[in-house]
Amino acid sequence: MLAATLGFIGIFALMVLRVPIAFAMGIVGYIGLGLMRNFDVSAISAISVVKTTGFSYTLSVIPLFVLMGNFTSRAGMANELFALARACLGHRRGGIAMAAVGACAGFGAICGSSVATTATMTRVAYPAMRELGYSERLATGTIAAGGTLGILIPPSTLLVIYGIMTETSIGRLFAAGMLPGILMTVLLCLAIAWTAWRDPQAAPASARATWRQRGQALRGIWGVVLLFVVVMGGIYGGLFTATEGAGFGAFGAFLFALGRGKLRWRVFVEILVESVYTTAMLFAILIGALIFSNFVNFTGMPDDLLRWVQQVSLDPLVVVLMICLVYILLGAVMEELSMILLTVPLFFPLVMQLGFDPHWFGILIVMVVMIGMVSPPVGMSLFILNALVPEVRVATIFRGVLPFVAALVLGLLIIVFFPGIATYALRWVH
Repeated sequence: MLAATLGFIGIFALMVLRVPIAFAMGIVGYIGLGLMRNFDVSAISAISVVKTTGFSYTLSVIPLFVLMGNFTSRAGMANELFALARACLGHRRGGIAMAAVGACAGFGAICGSSVATTATMTRVAYPAMRELGYSERLATGTIAAGGTLGILIPPSTLLVIYGIMTETSIGRLFAAGMLPGILMTVLLCLAIAWTAWRDPQAAPASARATWRQRGQALRGIWGVVLLFVVVMGGIYGGLFTATEGAGFGAFGAFLFALGRGKLRWRVFVEILVESVYTTAMLFAILIGALIFSNFVNFTGMPDDLLRWVQQVSLDPLVVVLMICLVYILLGAVMEELSMILLTVPLFFPLVMQLGFDPHWFGILIVMVVMIGMVSPPVGMSLFILNALVPEVRVATIFRGVLPFVAALVLGLLIIVFFPGIATYALRWVH
């Protein structure tokens, strides 16, 4: 226990010194295992992790989903989703903000990345809300929170990484994310309705769309629907694996972008470079986390933690709530993906020993990451917004996101106390 604790302290110390988290985890894991065993064993372990990770067929799903998200973003599919949601909801007070959340949910279903969803919807929805007179706080808060749906609604890159780390079925994890994704979309819309009720001037209504305009907007999303049905339908129908589904999705998104004239040679190269950069970052963090997790497992800390829980006779649900609280606190000061990769090897064995469902715990992990992405001071979505709309003060974005943080926390508690929401869809997926 002491050695692992010192390892965590070492990682945070290196992070304070601005060492990238991937290298911090790898260095501490390598040195820690070397000191406890010997450096020959540590070197062999590290080399094995790099080789296994780099040549893993299962892990190829990550760059494919990243590529799919980049193609769909450039193809302009987010504009069509927002147009439909606006046609249906725009006439209500706060309706354009609700439309932005709905478009984030739809785009997340073909993207799988919160970063891409937030960046894309900032360009699509923020100007429309400001043009209608929405307050900066509500507009930025809506997009920051709505963008987090990209990692909950399948396909989700984070669920893929969790599934690989814990050897949990990715297809079943995707199924488990369906109903929680709908729940969180509804709760975010309720947060908008509450904000509009408290301050009607912050969320004015727009003109009501005709049924003909709604029909035209509905026909415009056929590409989104087709791509989602092909990828998710193929996975759930047993036609192909999650990795193969990601390949079909990336190719389909490429064809859509090409057919719409959005894929000039320069843009195509930019998409490939951006996808390679993102994939390299994810793999570097994953390799560093795996090296460190080997060290943590060697120290026996997960078993020590389980024995401590058994000795103090804590209720299993209380343990889960404590874990969620730890994640929320870490998410406020630490990058979310690194936090998950650092702590899952510690908490996952404990949760499984307590008899909980791994798919349900995976959804909880994603939901605490969603909270972390919009929690000051280091929420990723907040920094993306600040970079794309620099005229809005950071303090304004922080205040605007607070009602949505409350909605996300409420959603987390609902899933904790009613796990059937996450596991209900598993009965139809094998």
